[in-house]
Amino acid sequence: MATFEGLSEEQIKIIEKSRRRVVDSIGNNMDLYGVTTSIGHLYGMMFFHDGAVTLDEMGEEMGLSKTSISTGMRTLVDLKMISKIWGKGSRKDLYEVEEDWHQNFVDYFSIKWRKSMEMNISALNKSMIELRKLRETNPDNERLGQLIDYDMAKMTHALQYYKWLDRFIDALESGDIFSWVPREVE
Repeated sequence: MATFEGLSEEQIKIIEKSRRRVVDSIGNNMDLYGVTTSIGHLYGMMFFHDGAVTLDEMGEEMGLSKTSISTGMRTLVDLKMISKIWGKGSRKDLYEVEEDWHQNFVDYFSIKWRKSMEMNISALNKSMIELRKLRETNPDNERLGQLIDYDMAKMTHALQYYKWLDRFIDALESGDIFSWVPREVE
């Protein structure tokens, strides 16, 4: 945490209150990333640290066990929201926040959307194969043919969506998205 050296108690209170508000907001919105509020708070607390932190430091600061902090850190590392780094002369693991929230968004949603997309495409393709076989074995059943046509049209529409989603994910991963929706300049 950045030092408060040279500040009055009133100034420190205002800064701490503003940080708590941001940390609470981050924590409450981390469900978007599929993580708990406490892991969101951990990320928020790390966000305001000036430099890398250890599990012990975060555990002490948050009043949580080393095991809880370790689990939270592992989750945040898996989400690429923090990184484990090497610290000269330190035997303890050090962690720091990945401050590029644009890249955090790209990494997280690309991974999740691609996994979901691939699962859904596989289910659609398998279902379409089964429906084609059903039609081939029952060529004279008009009602069955109508139902199969109806379902195949829905599934084809879904596959078109997933082709678009694949291109969108590619645009995220390549960074092309930022040509269309530029980052704000500081």
